[in-house]
Amino acid sequence: MIAVIAFLLAALPALMVLRNLALFLPPAQPSGDQPKPRISVLIPARDEAATISQCMNAALRSEGVEVEVVVLDDHSSDATADVVQAVRGRDTRVRLVQGKPLPEGWNGKQHACWQLAATAQYPLLVFLDADVRLASDGLARLVAEMRRTGVDLLSPFPHQETQTWLERLLIPMMHYILLGFLPIERMRRSTHPAYAAGCGQLFLTSQRAYDRAGSHAAIRRTRHDGLMLPKAYRRAGLSTDVCDGTHVASCRMYHSASEVIRGLLKNATEGIAHPARIVPFTLLLIGGSVLPFVWLPVAVVSGSATAILLTGAACLLAYLPRWRCAVRFSQSKLGAALHPIAVLLFVALQWQALVQQCFGKRVAWKGRIDAT
Repeated sequence: MIAVIAFLLAALPALMVLRNLALFLPPAQPSGDQPKPRISVLIPARDEAATISQCMNAALRSEGVEVEVVVLDDHSSDATADVVQAVRGRDTRVRLVQGKPLPEGWNGKQHACWQLAATAQYPLLVFLDADVRLASDGLARLVAEMRRTGVDLLSPFPHQETQTWLERLLIPMMHYILLGFLPIERMRRSTHPAYAAGCGQLFLTSQRAYDRAGSHAAIRRTRHDGLMLPKAYRRAGLSTDVCDGTHVASCRMYHSASEVIRGLLKNATEGIAHPARIVPFTLLLIGGSVLPFVWLPVAVVSGSATAILLTGAACLLAYLPRWRCAVRFSQSKLGAALHPIAVLLFVALQWQALVQQCFGKRVAWKGRIDAT
């Protein structure tokens, strides 16, 4: 019986990933007969002096589009504003906005994005994290994809650069969770909020749709804009979609083990670690990625050929999604090889986040504990 359960739980994400990989495609190539789209690239920045110049310069090199790059300095304690001003001295398409004090009940990033949108001069908006670097044709391809599909909010998942062992182990879990448990085909046929998904590192939308969705004010209290902004759009009856942004942009989110852990903890309770989701996801993740390897020696000792066959097949299926994603998205092969350990650690962090929330403890991020 356990062998059958392990096989079924491993088969679910494996089959889902294989199906979704055929749907989770790079954005369309732009056609040459369209007028250049005008895009406001909006970058919230708090203590981003080390990365903001690369982010801005990559956006300014965008081809086939007309851009303005607007950076909001969100009360940085480093030289972020000076770096932005230096780039502005070389390119007048850059503007620097000084952030207003954070109001009670707002998350810092959402408040920054809301202010940025109010200053945007162009009809298309790109919300871009300061550690993301766009490819030269990235924006043109995203606009072409939005025009092709008619979607109101498009969220590509950039290539995730990883260097430390914990980054390689855990960062690729974002693709595993997305493609292993979200029915993309059904998501595209529906505007139900239950199918909301996105990557908070990069969003493309229009001013019209953004205002209709309620702007970032609709998610003012949340840290998880990757999930909550698409959900706000869907609640307004608007469509959202995700796509493979591997060749559209690249990003290194975290630079140390402690950053990885705090980064995963900071908004976990708005996602998988939510009290209503954590138990079923624990069963799905542990049952499909860990149970087969735990049960395999038991099946071997039992001498049951059926149990050995089913459990062995479950072990192969457990690895299949992570390996396919590693190849498709240029992810760490070491992280894929250690996938069961990655799942154990990921699930443990979800439970840690929930326990910390129960005790009223929140993870500080960028020097803030905001929007309780």
